[in-house]
Amino acid sequence: MKERELVIVGGGPAGMAAALAARASGVGDVLLLERDQHLGGILNQCIHPGFGLHHFKAELTGPEYAGRFADLVGRDRGIEVSLRSFAVGLNREKELSYLRPGALEEVKARSVILATGCRERTREMIPIPGSRPAGVYPAGLAQKMVNLEGWLPGREAVIVGSGDIGLIMARRLALEGVKVKAVIELQKVSRGLVRNVVQCLEDFGIPLYLRHRVSLIHGRDRVEKVDVVKVDEEFRDVPGSGFSIPCDTVLVSVGLIPENELLEMAGAEIDREKNTPVAPSVNLTSIPGVFACGNACKVYDLVDWVTRDSELAGRLAAEYLGLGKPPPARDASE
Repeated sequence: MKERELVIVGGGPAGMAAALAARASGVGDVLLLERDQHLGGILNQCIHPGFGLHHFKAELTGPEYAGRFADLVGRDRGIEVSLRSFAVGLNREKELSYLRPGALEEVKARSVILATGCRERTREMIPIPGSRPAGVYPAGLAQKMVNLEGWLPGREAVIVGSGDIGLIMARRLALEGVKVKAVIELQKVSRGLVRNVVQCLEDFGIPLYLRHRVSLIHGRDRVEKVDVVKVDEEFRDVPGSGFSIPCDTVLVSVGLIPENELLEMAGAEIDREKNTPVAPSVNLTSIPGVFACGNACKVYDLVDWVTRDSELAGRLAAEYLGLGKPPPARDASE
């Protein structure tokens, strides 16, 4: 089993920032695993501007933001990048196994940083009653379809939930000529950033129904319409408030779940409600030498803050290895 000084799982903005910070703190050997064929993670499909305002003092698209870090990682000879590499096992001794094309590799790490990000909540997790026709997608998957694959999920859409991905996709679909009929939000305020409500909905005349829910999806082979009903302060349906919206597509944007299966596999303590590490400060876990950063640690609203805290994770790993100065701790609630 090959020994490595630091192994980082995830080559998105969190993993790259952690790798660069660890190297700057004196870590000489970093292995960065990324399951996709490119570094950058979710940012590669986020072609809209609004990234980097805090970290770079410039308004960048997601690929531009990721590209700046990927260039730095590529120039650092102390960082070995392994693409199309999927981590499948981790234990308390920091022995990690991963699949890459043609091989199963096993390494013994002195320290590990998990930058594994999030996955989307699905329709079944809400749940929304009705049939199971074609045309129901998680909003992030639809974003990948449009921005990376170059095809539209439908022609008339309703978006369930007002998370930032859903708001951004409302605008993106509208720009592609899709008629976005409505965004339906159960809460009394949007879950997304105020700027996204203004720029993605109000500027495009897309209605936002607060305190409403989709009560039924209709359709045999393809979505045909959705039923919508208003809810009261106790989230009970308001009698007589229901109406239908014809559509052929439903996007679901109802939150993210941190991917911490590797951490759980290693025996770390997990907050079952949030699926995040239980630790006294950000980036720490209950296993010494194993750290978490980015959306695997907690769900962020801005990638700039992911970068900030992931750099801290890199410095923490260096300090654990006996290198560099110990960085100041950040409270996990910040």
